[in-house]
Amino acid sequence: MLYRVTRPLSNFVERYLPDPYIFVLLLTIIVLALASIVTPLSPMQTVQVWGQGFWQLLSFAMQMLLILLAGYMLASAPLCIAALDKLAKQAKTPVIAIIMVTVVAMLASWINWGFGLVVGALFAKALAKHVLVDYRVLVASAYSGFIVWHGGLSGSVPLTIASEGHFSHSDIGIITTQSTLFSPFNLLILALLLLLLPLLNALLLPPKEQQVLIEKTKLTEQTGQISKSKGTLTPAQKLEHSKLLGVLVGLLGCTYLFHYFVFASGTLNLNSVITIFLFLAILLHQTPARLLASLHSAIAGGAGIVIQFPFYAGIMAVMVESGLAQQISSAFVSISNAETLPFWSFLSAGLVNIFVPSGGGQWAVQAPIVIPAAQMLDADIARVAMAVAWGDAWTNLVQPFWALPVLAIAGLKARDIMGFCLIQLIFSGIVIAAMLTWA
Repeated sequence: MLYRVTRPLSNFVERYLPDPYIFVLLLTIIVLALASIVTPLSPMQTVQVWGQGFWQLLSFAMQMLLILLAGYMLASAPLCIAALDKLAKQAKTPVIAIIMVTVVAMLASWINWGFGLVVGALFAKALAKHVLVDYRVLVASAYSGFIVWHGGLSGSVPLTIASEGHFSHSDIGIITTQSTLFSPFNLLILALLLLLLPLLNALLLPPKEQQVLIEKTKLTEQTGQISKSKGTLTPAQKLEHSKLLGVLVGLLGCTYLFHYFVFASGTLNLNSVITIFLFLAILLHQTPARLLASLHSAIAGGAGIVIQFPFYAGIMAVMVESGLAQQISSAFVSISNAETLPFWSFLSAGLVNIFVPSGGGQWAVQAPIVIPAAQMLDADIARVAMAVAWGDAWTNLVQPFWALPVLAIAGLKARDIMGFCLIQLIFSGIVIAAMLTWA
């Protein structure tokens, strides 16, 4: 039904949207130019700030790369391939496949954003093996589930303001997750998106004669297929093919995770998700040789992450240090009242997110602006904070930065899915903005 709208958008995006690496280069030039023109920084000072910030996301870049690699290795284990295939076989039609991948990706992203990105992409590939469905819409649907992450259990903003000693503690104290993540308005947003977004994605399917399918041979992972050398194995080869070594290390990791979650009251964060993926992959592949073969297949997909993260770190540094991000937020806040402040905070966060694609970094930029505004206007600070959180998550739908892991696993380019993501952006923006304002 919506293909009349999405077709021209898809054609436009396929023609004009460059590779995400080109996108970040253009974004860098735009931000440097704006900062030099509209902020007190001179062009040379702007370049210096950009260069100094270039390596500020190294730790986070490694986390993103590891979650992609570990998730890929886990999913390529025979047991996981069988489980995904069994679930995927329940989808008998393209519509059911679209609905299933959207719901699975949303639920996984609500638990943890990194978990959702990997699981959604891997499940999309499993579905494509069993159902003849437009692969672009299938992967776009998997990625659309990511929109709920900041309203879920790994949301940076609500978890930050619920922590002792956070940087705004002296101004707002501690705001518990009962007032943010588990508030009626946030639960209503989640419920509406869980109900409506899968239906929207199903309506994005083109007519059969215009669907883009993928050859099933391209979906088969050639991982873990290491044949032993004929004849007597050397001591080194015996270690490489030792099931005892692989299983023992995998069990050690699982023992640590059991203690971490059961006795140490550990939480599901990015590091713990990576640890779960990694040690389960080691355990299920059994031999080091099979695991390394899987890693070899996975590593190529991380190239975009490696090269682009430093550029985004530089952009973030310029946006923060020059005051450009604060200017954008202040412009929206200046036209707000107590009732509309969540709405304008949502829009401003969505715009800033294009340049500062980091939930924690975005709150650090916008909190000093929206908190005093909420206090001055006597607005609900918890709702305003969640408006920033949802704005950050919202425009991720059209920010190639976060799509990199999904695209790497699925084997697509950003231009293949962004036409559909634009429709998802408009629809979800209306739902979220309405609930933040009136729920």
